[in-house]
Amino acid sequence: MDLPSFLWLWRIAAWSMGLSVTAYGILALSGGWLLLARRQKRSRPAWLRPLHYTIGGILVTLVLLLLSVGLLGTVGYYGNLGHSVHLPAGLTVVGITLLSAWSATRISPKRPWARSLHVGSNIALLIGFLAVSLTGWDVVQKYLP
Repeated sequence: MDLPSFLWLWRIAAWSMGLSVTAYGILALSGGWLLLARRQKRSRPAWLRPLHYTIGGILVTLVLLLLSVGLLGTVGYYGNLGHSVHLPAGLTVVGITLLSAWSATRISPKRPWARSLHVGSNIALLIGFLAVSLTGWDVVQKYLP
């Protein structure tokens, strides 16, 4: 297909990636605030946990949107998948994001493993975002004239 016909798709991908990284940063800050309040045995603002959950849901939506755009754009442009390491990097980020979201819903005093899994998966997600950003830059270069 013609590159100009896919320009709108790449714009969606660029905005989604930027917003995903922004959401991740907000989640890191709000999660750090939750951790600090818990460790200092202080109460947290009532709005903080719902904000953290909401931004987390937005991140999941954005990552799934990125997956859709990437699959659609690659199949539309090449006719098939698997042209770079960006696909496994992206699928890994999707998996880690879903693991993080699932583990967040499991956090409770009865399941102390869930918090560790959530924090650990978010650290892995940072590495995944770096990998997908670097491999994505290589992919973008293939589409530019």
